[in-house]
Amino acid sequence: MTDHPEKHGFRTRLSHAGRAGKRVHGFVNPPLLRGSTVLYPTMKDRVALAAQRGAHVLTYGLGGSETHWALADMIAEIEGGSHSFIVGSGLAAVTVPLLAFLKAGDHCLMPDSVYGPARNFATGMLARFGVETSFYRPEIGEAELASLLRPNTTVVYTESPGSHTFEMQDIPALARAAHAHGAKVLMDNTWGLHVFQPFAHGVDVSIQALTKYAGGHSDLLIGSVTVADEADWKRLHAGAAGLGQYASPDDCWLCLRGLRTLAVRLEAQMRAGIAVAEWLRDRDEVAEVLHPALPGARGHEIWKRDFTGACSLFGVVFQPEFAPEATHAMAEALELFGIGASWGGYESLVLPTTGFITRTAGGEDFPGPLMRVHVGLENVADLIADLEQGLAVLRGWRG
Repeated sequence: MTDHPEKHGFRTRLSHAGRAGKRVHGFVNPPLLRGSTVLYPTMKDRVALAAQRGAHVLTYGLGGSETHWALADMIAEIEGGSHSFIVGSGLAAVTVPLLAFLKAGDHCLMPDSVYGPARNFATGMLARFGVETSFYRPEIGEAELASLLRPNTTVVYTESPGSHTFEMQDIPALARAAHAHGAKVLMDNTWGLHVFQPFAHGVDVSIQALTKYAGGHSDLLIGSVTVADEADWKRLHAGAAGLGQYASPDDCWLCLRGLRTLAVRLEAQMRAGIAVAEWLRDRDEVAEVLHPALPGARGHEIWKRDFTGACSLFGVVFQPEFAPEATHAMAEALELFGIGASWGGYESLVLPTTGFITRTAGGEDFPGPLMRVHVGLENVADLIADLEQGLAVLRGWRG
């Protein structure tokens, strides 16, 4: 590590964090350590080390190693928290804190725009475990959320912007209502990695699918859960350890490598994403672009207030004259955009979503079919040319 990291910029910290430093004889990158069994010189050492639960101490493979801890420390710094726990997937980063902070008889509030597998977990496994979940309109404010809180509401889950339809939530206002009630605020902050500092806005637990921008190369599955409060850390760590959660050290090492270039990729993809979104917004075939960083877009004022940047994932609403099948034909005609359900990698993707989204809280309807767009690292001119020929195919389905 460098001295006085608080004096350095984000790119510098990403380049130097989680390393032994430059005044060493050895390789630049930290080693990849695999292992299950840990040996102790004496029983006295075993007793002493085993008592340090949650610390960066080798006790057994499930407790992690220097490879895991370097990644956890980097994510905690990026998120502005004190501790991170690395888990095996982005979905595990959702389910582990829900299980850690909820118990039978509790009530959870979730936004209607939440990531689909998170909704399925709430209505499936959590329901079987005796936890009731209610879904609320993501755009609601402090007073309306307060009216939904029950005596047994212990978790308010948030995701801003929302999956597929990109609703921006007023996280500070929702956090005030939740905390006044004694509830914890959990947030899926994957879209806002680095550009939204969750703990500065009232979030208690931040969830990241590190599979996306942190890994950056579409070749690993990994997630993190970060907290800023010591009591929350003890609860989270006990829950994650009790569930046997563990991320492969190989994936941790790959994620560390991806993080070294995170800042330049985020910046480049943000600029490219905005450029493509602006081009699409001017097209006659498009009714609306759901990108909160665009002036005049839904949620832009909240984004401008709370975020310092944006990622390159957004939504497109086509004119009502086009059937969903027309967007399928367009997606299949694209040469540079793959059809895929993930995002955050170096490659561009599209995903028609009409018919695949569940909403139960009476959210706003959209006039035409929806498509989600992820802009990668290709040349913007090439992506726009590809979309141009894709829109020609779309127009062929008109009527």
